[in-house]
Amino acid sequence: MTVSEVDLRYLRRAVSLARLALERGDEPFGSVLVGAGGEVLFEDHNHVVALEETQHPEFAIARWAGANLSREERAAATVYTSGEHCAMCSAAHGWVGLGRIVYAASSAQLARWRAEWGRPESPVRALAIREVVPGAVVDGPAAELEDEVRALHESSARRA
Repeated sequence: MTVSEVDLRYLRRAVSLARLALERGDEPFGSVLVGAGGEVLFEDHNHVVALEETQHPEFAIARWAGANLSREERAAATVYTSGEHCAMCSAAHGWVGLGRIVYAASSAQLARWRAEWGRPESPVRALAIREVVPGAVVDGPAAELEDEVRALHESSARRA
């Protein structure tokens, strides 16, 4: 499956949440959990600066879904995110049995951009989601949003 127009609508919301995180002084990541019927169930953005390093929106989605949705509802839901899950968030996604993941920019893209800007490597290896959760249904990146997501991360890198 590829990234559809419907997917882009939710990805744009995830990118707007990433922008909100950046405006609040955090790293620009945002995510949206959408139910099988198209309803937004939960959304969040990064809180690693305000709280601590594990406060990623994808991890928050996994915790919320595990506490509030049945196994069937989790499997039928889709996670839309501005950036591909890190290994921690991929594992959480797999453990709670969430469904499809759609991302705007890949971990490989982000790692390449950070290197171009002279930023240090992440303390956690940038693995593709399927390297952590082999059976995950994953689509992305979304070329339509690449420039916008790159600009957010560049702004974050320049102020660091």
